[in-house]
Amino acid sequence: MTIDSVLVANRGEIALRVVRACRELGIRSVAVYSDADAEAAHVRLADDAVHLGKSAASKSYLNVDAVLEAALSAGVDAIHPGYGFLSERPAFAAAVEEAGLAFVGPPSSVIATMGDKAAARAVARSADVPVVPGSDEVSAVEDAVAAAEEIGFPVLVKASAGGGGRGIRPAASADELRTVVVEAQREASSAFGSDAVYLERALQGPKHVEVQVLADTHGTVVHCFERECSLQRRRQKILEEAPAPGLDPSVRSSLCDAAVRLAREVGYVGAGTVEFLVDGEEFFFIEMNTRIQVEHPVTEWITGLDLVAEQLRIAGGAPLSVAQDEIVCRGASIEFRVNAEDPDQDFLPSPGSMDGLELPGGPGVRVDTALMTGDVVPPFYDSLVAKLSVWAPTRAEALARGRRALAEYRVEGLPTTIGLHRRLLDEPAVVDGSYDITTLESWLSGATD
Repeated sequence: MTIDSVLVANRGEIALRVVRACRELGIRSVAVYSDADAEAAHVRLADDAVHLGKSAASKSYLNVDAVLEAALSAGVDAIHPGYGFLSERPAFAAAVEEAGLAFVGPPSSVIATMGDKAAARAVARSADVPVVPGSDEVSAVEDAVAAAEEIGFPVLVKASAGGGGRGIRPAASADELRTVVVEAQREASSAFGSDAVYLERALQGPKHVEVQVLADTHGTVVHCFERECSLQRRRQKILEEAPAPGLDPSVRSSLCDAAVRLAREVGYVGAGTVEFLVDGEEFFFIEMNTRIQVEHPVTEWITGLDLVAEQLRIAGGAPLSVAQDEIVCRGASIEFRVNAEDPDQDFLPSPGSMDGLELPGGPGVRVDTALMTGDVVPPFYDSLVAKLSVWAPTRAEALARGRRALAEYRVEGLPTTIGLHRRLLDEPAVVDGSYDITTLESWLSGATD
């Protein structure tokens, strides 16, 4: 089908990112907005806009009926969900399909499969992709204990329908496991509507590396190399870079090939990310994100691709614009998530007015944001306010460029994570790229002792 108009079912910088991609492709864009976002940049820059409802996400951006009504009333051909909100909800994608609209993403059945951690692991096994030793779904506490004793402690209890670090609990012994299984089931039920959990062996200090894939409706699947995402706090990413520093070329090749096999096995369509834990020369599949990622700019920097434009073309039935041998990794890129949070107050969210703002610029610097001086960060949504990314021919130069750009970045009126990033770039493990998924929390703990 030909896509001439798209409803952007999101807000903030990602909504603005999609609106801009639509403009360059000659596609009419329709924004949606809540009461809190009536004057937002994505609303101002879109060709049209439809009011969804009240400020609370449940009354606006998470209201499937309201979003579909907006799309139908605006007469669009497709819906782009961005990330977060409804982007990985199979019921929403199915509703879009049933309404006769194109969903800018994979089929609802694929979202459902890859959103179920146990089913996703089964797909990985079928594609000959290694998975972390673990169990099938467990419901009874003693069944979990028996499974853990077979896997070997320590283990992680994970929500089958989880994401974003929710519903995950570590356990180092059977007694501890008996407690955390109940806690994980309670959180999983509250967050995802399902209390199904499973167990995985807890690897000690691995790296979190993910591979960007693109797949069209003509059977072509390619990878766009990998991103390093190990600097995390409470399993929420803070800084990402591409390519992953220190990754052995043979491991990189195997990772990327594995991601392509998995995407092909599940019948993937669109842009997606296959996430792995890397332990030396071994790697293990952990999950697939069936949407565009927050950190997609670093991949765009090193490949020269416009991933959002590729999403839109794929949704319209066009073949991929590039073949695998045409996707070349050049230089190094780093992204810094700028959140309206106070690192000195245990990352307390800090909504409020952005009274002053100076954005960095110059060669190899990109800022993805929808906020300018005088805009208000509302208390109803995620605290991400901007993404600063840099590119340079080498990683050392990218680090230097990041330091320079962060030094130029000024926000007045509310605390942000900019200062945290400035300090991080002087940490030896960050400088030499040896950090792993335990590094940031250990560093933060030492900084606050």
